[in-house]
Amino acid sequence: MSRVLVELFHIAAGALVALLMAKGAAWAVPLASREIWIIAFVSIAFIGGMGLKPLMAAWRGDAAGQTPGSGPAADAGPARG
Repeated sequence: MSRVLVELFHIAAGALVALLMAKGAAWAVPLASREIWIIAFVSIAFIGGMGLKPLMAAWRGDAAGQTPGSGPAADAGPARG
């Protein structure tokens, strides 16, 4: 479950940063505070949405028992360029 926890941490960190930025912006521009919070919540929804695909990949990797650095890509050898 470690990969899933890492992905959840990234989503939570992104949401927290968005909230902190919105709080600072709403404090700095009180007349636009309503619009700032609307945009912040939409941004948090996008952060969650963009984190869904990596979260599901981590979930599948954990369920298959893969660790980072294992699987078909790791067996292919060094990258050729």
